[in-house]
Amino acid sequence: MTDSSPALVLDSPAVTNAEPAERTVNFKLVLLALAMGGFAIGTTEFAAMSLLPYFSVGLGIDEPTAGHVISAYALGVVVGAPILAVFFARMSRRTLAMGLMAVFAIANVLSALSPSYHWMLLFRFMSGLPHGAYFGVAALMAASLVPMNRRAWAVGRVMLGLSIATVIGVPFATWLGQALGWRWGFGVTGVLATITFLMIMAFAPKDPPRPGATPLRELSALKNRQVWLTLAIGAIGFGGLFAVYAYIASTLLEVTGVAPYWVPVVLTIFGIGMTCGTLIGSWGADRALMPTAGILLLSNAIFLIIFPFVVMNVWLLSALVFLIGCTGGLGTVLQTRLMDVAQDAQTLAAALNHSAFNVANALGPWLAGMSIAAGYGFASSGFVGSALALGGLIIWAIAVWDSRRTGI
Repeated sequence: MTDSSPALVLDSPAVTNAEPAERTVNFKLVLLALAMGGFAIGTTEFAAMSLLPYFSVGLGIDEPTAGHVISAYALGVVVGAPILAVFFARMSRRTLAMGLMAVFAIANVLSALSPSYHWMLLFRFMSGLPHGAYFGVAALMAASLVPMNRRAWAVGRVMLGLSIATVIGVPFATWLGQALGWRWGFGVTGVLATITFLMIMAFAPKDPPRPGATPLRELSALKNRQVWLTLAIGAIGFGGLFAVYAYIASTLLEVTGVAPYWVPVVLTIFGIGMTCGTLIGSWGADRALMPTAGILLLSNAIFLIIFPFVVMNVWLLSALVFLIGCTGGLGTVLQTRLMDVAQDAQTLAAALNHSAFNVANALGPWLAGMSIAAGYGFASSGFVGSALALGGLIIWAIAVWDSRRTGI
């Protein structure tokens, strides 16, 4: 199968039991539908940060308190990914993806209608619950549509939705929140999620339930050392990228000394880099999966340690931010690695990947914040990030050694 193939004939026994054998599925439309879900998720996850000053005023709370709303979403991701993956593993993947998007749409609309801070906390937590499970099941659906040697390519196309959200979705939601009110910034995500639901229903092939996928079988992934090592690479190694990303705006304004309009420009450059990295990472993973992960981690460590030395020049900083964004392709690589090592617990392992990334999203900014609070300045986030990337690289080396020793 090549990129130009217009459709995929569903001729496997598992699929033909659900639909007529002659039905064909345009796999590009399926991938587009799944990527739209990633676009919706990425939009609300990152736009919540840029909308924080506005909904804090709207809800009558200060900005540090409003920050708990973002933490509530991340907590929902960490909690929801394993629980939903375990208890709904038997369900048809198409049905599960649609159900998760339905919950995501409703929770975001409710977030837009929140009458108070505490209701907002609850609805943002609810919004985070489907996040990891959706990406997990979407990755498995995408991989099932293509040959084994193109799985990372397919998963990468789904993850592109998340990357493109940082370039298009987040600026649009932020502009909408500024122009019409912060509630519209969350409400638009509900619309995007509804569109995703309809696209999956229209384009994704029906697949039968999986009665053999019991909760106990899914939990067997937790006994697999390679699963834990892969998750640890993401939780530690990816923390380096977030350590710098969380403070880019503050670095630009307070250290580089640029005008405020530079902030969205540089963040967009980061998003473009992340999009390129997803494409490059998926290409490399289909050819040499673990070496690609190692290269991305090492590159990230190098780029991040350079960061403090270029913060005074906006042009050099912008170029470096693009390169740091490129290392975000690690997400696709690790998602594919989990498919290789999870054995019979594919759904749980795939979903846990996004729990690990949200741990990284909390760990990186927290450690960088400690460095900044200790008086080392915003630029020190680069040193912290590089240390985390090197930590991920050490875990990667252990995983490679253990894999060669055990043959997994």
